[in-house]
Amino acid sequence: RYSLFYNHLKNIEESEGGLDKFTKSYKTFGVNQLADGGIYCKEWAPGAEAVFLAGDFNGWNPSSHPYKKLEYGKWELFIPPEDGRSPVPHGSKLKVVIRAQNGALLYRISPWARYVVRDEDKVNYDWVHWNPPQSYIHKNPSPKRLKSLRIYESHVGIASPEGKVASYKNFTYNVLPRIKDLGYNCVQLMAIMEHAYYASFGYQVTSFFAASSRYGTPDDLKEMIDVAHSMGITVLLDVVHSHASKNSEDGLNQFDGTDSCFFHSGYRGNHQLWDSRLFDYANWEVLRFLLSNLRMWIEDYRFDGFRFDGVTSMLYHHHGIGTGFSGDYNEYFGLHVDEDALCYLMLANHMINSLHPECITIAEDVSGMPALCRPVAEGGGGFDYRLAMAIPDKWIQIIKELKDEDWNMGNIVHTLTNRRCEEKYIAYAESHDQALVGDKTLAFRLMDAEMYTNMSVLMPLTPVIDRGIQLHKMIRLITHALGGESYLNFMGNEFGHPEWLDFPRIGNNESYHYARRQFNLTEDDLLRYKFLNAFDRDMNKLEERYGWLASPQAYVSEKHESNKVIAFERAGLIFIFNFHPYQSYVDYRVVAFKYKILLDSDAGEYGGHQRLDHNTEYFSEEYPHNYRPNSIMV
Repeated sequence: RYSLFYNHLKNIEESEGGLDKFTKSYKTFGVNQLADGGIYCKEWAPGAEAVFLAGDFNGWNPSSHPYKKLEYGKWELFIPPEDGRSPVPHGSKLKVVIRAQNGALLYRISPWARYVVRDEDKVNYDWVHWNPPQSYIHKNPSPKRLKSLRIYESHVGIASPEGKVASYKNFTYNVLPRIKDLGYNCVQLMAIMEHAYYASFGYQVTSFFAASSRYGTPDDLKEMIDVAHSMGITVLLDVVHSHASKNSEDGLNQFDGTDSCFFHSGYRGNHQLWDSRLFDYANWEVLRFLLSNLRMWIEDYRFDGFRFDGVTSMLYHHHGIGTGFSGDYNEYFGLHVDEDALCYLMLANHMINSLHPECITIAEDVSGMPALCRPVAEGGGGFDYRLAMAIPDKWIQIIKELKDEDWNMGNIVHTLTNRRCEEKYIAYAESHDQALVGDKTLAFRLMDAEMYTNMSVLMPLTPVIDRGIQLHKMIRLITHALGGESYLNFMGNEFGHPEWLDFPRIGNNESYHYARRQFNLTEDDLLRYKFLNAFDRDMNKLEERYGWLASPQAYVSEKHESNKVIAFERAGLIFIFNFHPYQSYVDYRVVAFKYKILLDSDAGEYGGHQRLDHNTEYFSEEYPHNYRPNSIMV
């Protein structure tokens, strides 16, 4: 694998003048404004017989501005300035016109288009030339690389209690302050790369270089990231390089009239479950396109890194379909591994680390590919973190299948600690996957229909609501403290957002009712959501103070099955969890030296029963317990 990577890198150095020049292609491909007012255009369309540029600027004449054919399927066009002004005004609509091999004229959006919009009365997107007289100028430097990453997974469009598509502006001025107050230091943005189908959650990308216009303009997004940086918040982009939308009118598919431009042709070029196209990562121009795409998001918009979606699908020719992973190393090495895709990921991480070493990359891989989060120089994939995807599945399985008294403490601890040494994991109890329609969030699984009637403090605290609130806090804290080297939460889940997430579509009469986040629930003093919100905030603040995510893995001193108690040490703190459904304990011995309560899920401000005295300091005695010389009674 390293040899394949090194050969690619060597070829880039020899034929393209180095990785820096190769990945700056986003500044030359597409339609670009020159300093003298002229326009330079460049495309890769190897299957085209001829290429033209048409638009508002030439009255949509499909043949007046032909491209010149270059080597290796590339085409270029220069349009001189008109009296020192651009011949293609800002805001004008454009199309690349392809004469296909069968003679048909195909009107396409450039794969490198920076801004596409859709009129309300149209189905397809239009390409709009984005060249404002004054672009947004970033005022704040990017935050320094974080040691403890507390990620708030977000979607701009649903980030409002109102039933509509919310805006970048709304996120900037209403949501970012909330994220900061909750103690999260990183926001991971979904559905930013333009996608024609809103209900795809951003995972059917049509324009890879365009920020979604349904939330606002490119400058609005730049301002949003700049304001986040002013708050010390790192901003990550959920990047989709694992596949692309099948759209051809406003997507990449069949750009030059063939099915092999950017993608594998035939069966190999189609994802059978996602109904989308699969990139040909061995193709030189595909590498140029994808690597340049990453660099554009970093340098133009100032994103601080990426969460790579669908990495498992990229890594294997079977794409993980109908395949289970047991951890056997034969599952990770062999002809079933797509070495070209893995090499692309190594190149991407090498480029990011070389040109922007402060950036962070995360792999969404369910297979557990070894060394994915080790440096490329070691033959690894080069990612900084990987998602601990077994953890949310474990919590769902426990809550769904087991009675409280049957919870297995050893199995919980094993799931939370079962990770390779020196590969960093992002722990999470739930993400957007669990919030989608057809699934249930932890809060909804725990409290279900009673969330509609019994979340008011004016109503008696029922056993279902009581159990749900307490377990919601405990599950999140033990996941945060024991499950990894970073923590992630999907927006709204911190306070037990009711119901599910469903985007407007034909099946729900195009309703926005479930495509929103009801942040207002936490601001109502008469509702119990405020307790969960406060606990989540203080949990993050405590991690900020003590830094357990950046500390070595925890030492688990107790996982007692009959008592349902888990105790462990990390970052100089003692974490003790009583998962017993009805048994409390007095004078319970645990390993410790001296302690004072810092965070208590049973405290009144978190909707607990206030059974512990927070003013008492507890001192240890020389009483050996669980292989430690000292212990205390709690």
